[in-house]
Amino acid sequence: MAYTLFISDLHLSPDHPEVTAALRRFVAEHASRAAAVYVLGDLFEYWAGDDDLAEPFHGEVLALLRQLPGLHVMRGNRDVLLGEAAAWAMNATLLPDPCLIDLYGVPTLLTHGDLLCTDDAAYQTYRQQVHDPLFQQNFLAKPLAERKDFIRQLRAQSEQNKQQKSAAIMDVNAAAVADWLRQHGYPRLIHGHTHRPARHEHEVDAHRCERWVLADWGAQGMALRCDAEGCEVLRF
Repeated sequence: MAYTLFISDLHLSPDHPEVTAALRRFVAEHASRAAAVYVLGDLFEYWAGDDDLAEPFHGEVLALLRQLPGLHVMRGNRDVLLGEAAAWAMNATLLPDPCLIDLYGVPTLLTHGDLLCTDDAAYQTYRQQVHDPLFQQNFLAKPLAERKDFIRQLRAQSEQNKQQKSAAIMDVNAAAVADWLRQHGYPRLIHGHTHRPARHEHEVDAHRCERWVLADWGAQGMALRCDAEGCEVLRF
């Protein structure tokens, strides 16, 4: 039976070879036989621009992903600058966020997930800034080394800020989820970002909708496997 796989939040980096090893297992044991593979954001720990493609680690990962059939990639909050050159290097289609697809006859809405975390007003302001085309143009005009240093400092500051936020603020907002389900015709919803893997059921306007949250990766990886009979979690 044909099946499709969904992953997110790998946060790949040379500092965590165990995650890269999990990706190799995923490609060898599961993804190579899939009809399609969707990466819903944060493939890399950070992405400073497509002019960093020559970095050996990036080349290794993109060559590995290039083996996959029907690869689709959505940008996350860590790799918002992932561009067409990177997509070409891994033979992937870049997806908008959100993206509605027909998944074996079931309308399915895909998103990285951060747009649904509306209680975190400070983050939403930051997100709007870094997605602004003029901001991206000006940032990418800076030298690569300067961009990398800035992103490292930003990541360190972000980790400090997380310690001061409640867990509820960093999760999705229930009303925002309901609004999206309503606007898109009450589909199945799949997302990552929150690092809280689970299956949820939402009743919106008398429609019952399922929401799957993908896990972040460590030495163990996680994927959602969907076919014509439904979805199930794979761990490897």
